Amino acid sequence: MAAPTVTVVVPVHNTRRYLGRSLGSVFAQTLAQDRIEVIAVDDGSTDGSGAWLAEAARSHPNLTVVSGPPSGGAGRPRNIGLARATGDYVFFLDSDDRLGPEALARLTRMAHTCRSDIVYGRIVGADGRAAPVDLRLTSPRVSLFDSPVYWSLAAYKLFRRSFLDRHRLRFAEGRLLAEDLPFGIAALLRAEVVSVLADYDCYYLHGRDDDSNATRQDTDWPDYLAYIATVLAQVAAAVPPGPDRDKLMTRHFHGEILMPFAAPYLARDRAGRRAMADAARPLVARYLTDRIMAALPPGLRLRAHCLRAGLDDELTAVVRADTRHTPGPPHVDPDGRVYAAYPHFRDPAHPLPDACYDLSTRLALRQRLTGYHWRDGLLHLHGTAELPGLAAHRVDLVLRGRGGEHRLPARHQGGIWHATLDPATALDGAPLTDGIWGLKIALTAHGAAGASGSALRRAAWLCPETEDPAALAPRLLGRGPAAPAVAALFLSHPHGHLHLDLDTRGARRPLGTDVHGKATRTTLTAYLTLPGCPQDAELQLILCDERGVIALPTKVQRRSHDRFILRARLRGGPPGHRRAAVRLTAGTLRLRLPVGAGEGGGALTVTLPRGVLPYKGRYG
Repeated sequence: MAAPTVTVVVPVHNTRRYLGRSLGSVFAQTLAQDRIEVIAVDDGSTDGSGAWLAEAARSHPNLTVVSGPPSGGAGRPRNIGLARATGDYVFFLDSDDRLGPEALARLTRMAHTCRSDIVYGRIVGADGRAAPVDLRLTSPRVSLFDSPVYWSLAAYKLFRRSFLDRHRLRFAEGRLLAEDLPFGIAALLRAEVVSVLADYDCYYLHGRDDDSNATRQDTDWPDYLAYIATVLAQVAAAVPPGPDRDKLMTRHFHGEILMPFAAPYLARDRAGRRAMADAARPLVARYLTDRIMAALPPGLRLRAHCLRAGLDDELTAVVRADTRHTPGPPHVDPDGRVYAAYPHFRDPAHPLPDACYDLSTRLALRQRLTGYHWRDGLLHLHGTAELPGLAAHRVDLVLRGRGGEHRLPARHQGGIWHATLDPATALDGAPLTDGIWGLKIALTAHGAAGASGSALRRAAWLCPETEDPAALAPRLLGRGPAAPAVAALFLSHPHGHLHLDLDTRGARRPLGTDVHGKATRTTLTAYLTLPGCPQDAELQLILCDERGVIALPTKVQRRSHDRFILRARLRGGPPGHRRAAVRLTAGTLRLRLPVGAGEGGGALTVTLPRGVLPYKGRYG
């Protein structure tokens, strides 16, 4: 038999209740099962996982089960599976997670097309567990220094097996946490092509309802930090000091060095906390640069400073503050600088630098556009917006175009806002002009001092949560005293920001794309949808050829949902074939909309009958 395309390696330890979901997602792949090799390695389970796997292997010939004594982590079973793999590619699936149905087909296709050593699939959090990184942009080739891939060093991705074997990449064994760090780091540093597949949910990362995920287990944190020191020494040996190394180390300060200084730190007595701090200090002293310090959020920046300065009491106070569910409001200075509400801010008894609290460049507007639609020629939008910890004073809809920005006040209450865009008055009382207009939401808020203190302003692009075809369809739009225009909402690529294209000539966005019709010997009928078409607009059927246009006397029937039926009689006229179209006249806007002959039928052509009566239409 031919070698399989991909080997899926699944380490198993006491996950019987999740195996149906996990391995079931492999057996349900759209990639043919004879192209998938599954190797499940039971690492000393005592909950019946081994028996479940043995039974599954009887009905799935592509499943191989390997059993062994418990090894203390996922590293050894992954290595055992990798040693037995025969597929061109290897995917590591945790036994409590699952794959999207098309994941393996899409990932292997991308790896083959791009000649990838590693392919990241989009990761989705489930059951209260968050994805480690939000992959938004599909790319055939990325760099670990200017993309988010280094923020996900876990095993669940696709690897070319020959690449792993050539570099002898294997997992650390006997460790419950971070066993995949040396493997993931070495793979990214040595890979020639790393690709990202972000337009499909490939991997579902599940939390366990019994809190038994490895990251929630009790850990010897000083030992763990000593292990992290050996891992980071490998990074430092491979990447010279400078911006690139700092980018990688920033991720490790987030993910490994400062991560234990949370609930695990508070759960220990004073001696236990001191032991954890003593284990972390060498890492801070060796790798923490000013560039890394500035890249950390205030909570981690304060932790790093306290560790470096030996301020154990202040460190404990900062960690305690982060365990609260209702942090205090940030402090806003008159110069617009914003400082996080952590303990000892500007406390003379605890001289911690203001820079450790500064979140001016990190305080982002949290917003969602939950709905948008046209009604009576007006664009209605609504959503949510907040600056965490700050009371909203004003919310504005911002139109951003070539001529600058224009603000429209929005109604807001309790973090929910509603805005209405009237094209007749949108530009400070004047009609909206021709061009592309980006739509943003802006919020003005106050800090701890309230309305009497300094104000803070932030804006963000509007990104719809879902696409609404009716709202995005091009339409006719009145602009009060100004001539009508063709308007179309669209989402920018690749970020999905909402924009409005207002075209006073109707040339950029096709209107009436559904126009179709039929012709008999004596009649021409056309059907079309014209969203927003004004009552006084004129619709007329016309016949076109190289000599000009024949305008036909037309009966117009307007139906619900801006649908129209146009009919005209065909009488004798100049011989020849002519293309049917609809002429739309609305104020000074004049458009010609070609009539199609139905689905896939091309343009509708009409042959006028011969007759002795003079034709009542005219060229023009």
